[in-house]
Amino acid sequence: MLLWLLRGLFVIILLGIAIAAFATFSDMAEETVWPGVRASLIILAIGGTVLFTDLWERNKQITTLSALYFGLLLGLLLGWLFSLAVEQFLGTWLDPKKALTVVLVVRVFVTVVCCYITISTLLQTKDEFRFIIPYVEFSKQVKGNKPLVLDTSVIIDGRIADLCDTRIIDCKLIVTRFVLQELQAIADSSDKLKRNRGRRGLDMLKRLQSNSKIELIMHEGNVQEVNEGGEKIRVDERLVLFAKSISGRVVTNDFNLNKIAQLQGIDVINLNEVANSLKTVALPGEIMTIKIVKQGDQPGQGVGYLEDGTMVVVEQGRMHVGIDVPITVTSVLQTPAGRMIFGRVEAQRPAG
Repeated sequence: MLLWLLRGLFVIILLGIAIAAFATFSDMAEETVWPGVRASLIILAIGGTVLFTDLWERNKQITTLSALYFGLLLGLLLGWLFSLAVEQFLGTWLDPKKALTVVLVVRVFVTVVCCYITISTLLQTKDEFRFIIPYVEFSKQVKGNKPLVLDTSVIIDGRIADLCDTRIIDCKLIVTRFVLQELQAIADSSDKLKRNRGRRGLDMLKRLQSNSKIELIMHEGNVQEVNEGGEKIRVDERLVLFAKSISGRVVTNDFNLNKIAQLQGIDVINLNEVANSLKTVALPGEIMTIKIVKQGDQPGQGVGYLEDGTMVVVEQGRMHVGIDVPITVTSVLQTPAGRMIFGRVEAQRPAG
């Protein structure tokens, strides 16, 4: 919104300058308005070109702009220095009557050449631009918490929406355009299972957008489109490059994406690890009540589940299938898939 206000102000000022130029260069007494018209048209043409270029090139990169501006300033400075030396040299060889014109032409020529060389050089080496100023490297500073970049798997999973309802997340959530396109492709798949997963992901995304407790941003996610071999890079790699460019954290359930991001130094939040860390903690010797829902793999074993989904394997619990029984925790096993609790049926103590 602020950018459009700036553009509107630029148009208003441009029209004012054009009107002032028309009034300045036109001679109403002699009814010669063409000089004023030409001046106004030139001003409008230059301003319109600048505005059109700004609107046309939407994806501007700070490295390119800084190389362009710094190259222009350096070229003007070098052109001015070289022109001073050329003026002294030409002043001793040329006729004073022709010297002024020749020096002006040479000055313009030298300045244009210097500007072209400096701008061209910096544009070709903009990625190593920091080496021009030794020991100084400019990096994007992110205020506040790092934004969370969501991948396709975590959106389809849906638990991120439940987590946002708890108000525990106080930073921006970012969904890139290519992740949204992948969701749409999955939702349009001919496979029924994939199609249902894709539609669930779109429903979860809509739920996140309507959640007033968080700030969800749809980002274009423009990164380098091709690798060294010239082939299109995968969505996971693009997601990692995008998160690295904005100093963000990737939120995922994908084990492979987790490893790829960690290898490149990107912070990763694995929602499965978060869920496992929030499961009920049980200590050996603790007594709890569990409902045995099915038989176990080993003879006499019964299996039950806590409210958070943690599996509880109960010794001598097969005869208690379908009822609630008190058990004593014997051990707790932490696995990559989650936490498992082992226990045995608590012996009934005689009353009195």
